Amino acid sequence: MSLLSGIPALVPTYIPSPSVGVWHLGPLPIRGYALCILAGIVVAVWLTGRRLTRLGYRPGVAIDISAWAVPFGIVGGRIYHLITTPQPYFGEGGHPWRAFAIYEGGLGIWGAVMLGAVGAWIGCRKNAVSFRDFVDAAAPGLAIAQAMGRFGNWFNNEIYGAPTDLPWKLKIYDWDPTAGRALLDSAGNPIVKGYFQPTFLYEAVWCILLAAVLLWLGRRFSLKQGQVFAAYVMGYPIGRIVIENMRSDSANHILGQRVNTWVSILVFLFGVWLWFRFAKMPPFLGPTAPDAPDEDATVPDAAPSSAVPDDPNDPDDGESAAGSDPGDDSGAPRDRDDPGEPDGDSDPHAHDAAAPPVGPAAPSGRPSGS
Repeated sequence: MSLLSGIPALVPTYIPSPSVGVWHLGPLPIRGYALCILAGIVVAVWLTGRRLTRLGYRPGVAIDISAWAVPFGIVGGRIYHLITTPQPYFGEGGHPWRAFAIYEGGLGIWGAVMLGAVGAWIGCRKNAVSFRDFVDAAAPGLAIAQAMGRFGNWFNNEIYGAPTDLPWKLKIYDWDPTAGRALLDSAGNPIVKGYFQPTFLYEAVWCILLAAVLLWLGRRFSLKQGQVFAAYVMGYPIGRIVIENMRSDSANHILGQRVNTWVSILVFLFGVWLWFRFAKMPPFLGPTAPDAPDEDATVPDAAPSSAVPDDPNDPDDGESAAGSDPGDDSGAPRDRDDPGEPDGDSDPHAHDAAAPPVGPAAPSGRPSGS
């Protein structure tokens, strides 16, 4: 018998799922779902920060804006879930208090993006960052965060499709969402519910591919500000519509289609509108260094220090050389009240020639966000 004949038996023909989704450090519960969401946020903020820095914005500005966008996004994601799936919370036999149990799962991406964008807009206004620059920089990281968040659904044994015998079928347990673990049989073993299409994995792969396409688009083409984000808004629903119709979890329907399918269609059309809208908007010039000199400014020629010999008996000569002579290279500061004119006590012969006019002043700071 061949030595290789036993190898297939050692390779699992299914994707395992965890039977426990929460661990306790003393009284503190550590939930796999929350860890995946937090890890996705960290990666998204890090990537957004790198992309904003390349546009000329200060390091750390992505964290400042995300301090607004992330809480808004979490609240928006939860509100969307409660609106589209109210029965477990407000229906017959529902538990209203579980509306606050985000750790059990239930964050709708559309609500998270919509309300998160409001928070991002506020953060951009407070930090003088173009909103279109920010959402362009954030779009690939947002797709990656979604992919990582789907593994939180894996920890909760949720987001799967129809039963299947495919080699990559997903093993699912009967689950107790409150305890965060599988139900046990009389022998103490987790109860297997069945083997299903791993739709959580399909969506995670789709999001990673989408992030790669967005990065490529931004580098390959000269897009207008905001169009990378518009491509994300168009691209994600394409995969979501297909995957949504593979899912077997309970959902509300309108005209025979799941609610999220209809929302995905509307979001795709909104992304198309954004693409053409951003294409027509004037460009935002980006961050400007506050003390950067104007390239067209004319620098006055310095008067030669040897034009008038110093009179050792005149005490005003030393004061002029130390504080007001534009030809002096000693590094002493000028009078801040009138930096372009000599002090009244300086030697009048040292500035007989009028200085040529200075060009337009350098910009005083960054423009406000668009």
